[in-house]
Amino acid sequence: MKQKKGASALLPILVFLVIYIGTGVYYEYLHPQEGVQGFYVMSVVVAFMAAIAVALFQNRTVSFDEKMKICASGMGDDNILTMIFIFLLAGAFSGVASASGCAADTANMLLGIVPGRLTVLGIFLIACLISMAMGTSCGTITVMGTLALSISRSAGLSIPLCFGALVGGSMFGDNLSFISDTTIAATRTQGCQMRDKFRENFLIALPAALITCVILLAIAWTGKPAAIEAHSFNMVRALPYFVILIAALAGINVFIVLSFGLLLCTAIGLGTGSIDIHNVFLAMGSGVSGMYETIVVTILATALSALIKYNGGFEAVIAFIKKHFHGSRGGQLGIILISILMDISTANNTVAIVVTAPIAADIRTEYRIPPQRTASLLDISTCVAQGIIPYGAQLLLAAGTAGISSIQIMPWLFYPYLLLVCVLVATFFGKQAE
Repeated sequence: MKQKKGASALLPILVFLVIYIGTGVYYEYLHPQEGVQGFYVMSVVVAFMAAIAVALFQNRTVSFDEKMKICASGMGDDNILTMIFIFLLAGAFSGVASASGCAADTANMLLGIVPGRLTVLGIFLIACLISMAMGTSCGTITVMGTLALSISRSAGLSIPLCFGALVGGSMFGDNLSFISDTTIAATRTQGCQMRDKFRENFLIALPAALITCVILLAIAWTGKPAAIEAHSFNMVRALPYFVILIAALAGINVFIVLSFGLLLCTAIGLGTGSIDIHNVFLAMGSGVSGMYETIVVTILATALSALIKYNGGFEAVIAFIKKHFHGSRGGQLGIILISILMDISTANNTVAIVVTAPIAADIRTEYRIPPQRTASLLDISTCVAQGIIPYGAQLLLAAGTAGISSIQIMPWLFYPYLLLVCVLVATFFGKQAE
């Protein structure tokens, strides 16, 4: 009986999926709206609000006031609050870095040293570095998208291939960066250090990236050399990203890293005349505003998760995993499966991590899995799904910039596909921590 009660507690998630995915499919394929991507007609915030409303009507033995307290306890978790503050700071940094030209100059500088024959490989590697430093795949695609399109056209290269390399490299950094919202969400919810999660991730992501490089190199070598148009850049304005990257890899506190990066971008932008003080403030505000939906969704997702957990929903999921997945490896496979399904459902890897995190934490405890491993699995699994779904922000943004369908890019997403293979191999055959 308890099991049935727990399973019924998952109904709000089903409601969320039906509303969000249903409207997305309807407006994307059945009744398209001019100028609007179908999966963005229904706000994820509205869908979560509907799901919470359903959860509040469940379990009539608990008063409404008590349910509000349960929601508040989830939203007020110190990891969630820390995560929100980091989101705000990361948004301010990204806004100033883009407005001051630091992001574009970094990309242009790196493109300038890439040999013509290795253009596609260069796009992938540069996207890896930029996304590592920026902590955002969408930001990287925005910064490099027009450059990738210009390069592919002038050099006569396949546009889907170039943008497949761009998306793949962007997801590499999104998955590994110390200032990525997915890294922040995964580590804070699992209670581990970023550097420990980075080591776990890197050992899985590196083989996928290396194999991707080999594939892109083989493609490049069989084609004709590309003629890359030179883009001007200011080397000084490229400095902040390299400083951020080195500081993050050194394990310096993320608040310090982001704060220093923000001050450095501001100082260099003002010093080089690429931005003035009032535009610095505007850029900071714009960057922070860009994080609002992520923050609101995080708050709503944690509130919903708290209600579902209280009503026994997570117990039902764990019971299912224990029944069908055995041992430490089975628990890890369960986390991979749930994370991928949640990302496919929400089309947002940060949201998928936040929603799945409590379940992963319970599985971690049940199967004695190290927290850095569960954090790594959450981030990698959602990264895989987010990097290949044609209605995700990354592919839609890339497709919009390239002027092609997101479906056309999917066959060239070597890195996300290989990342899935590598994480499964590591889970099945890798050494299991005690």
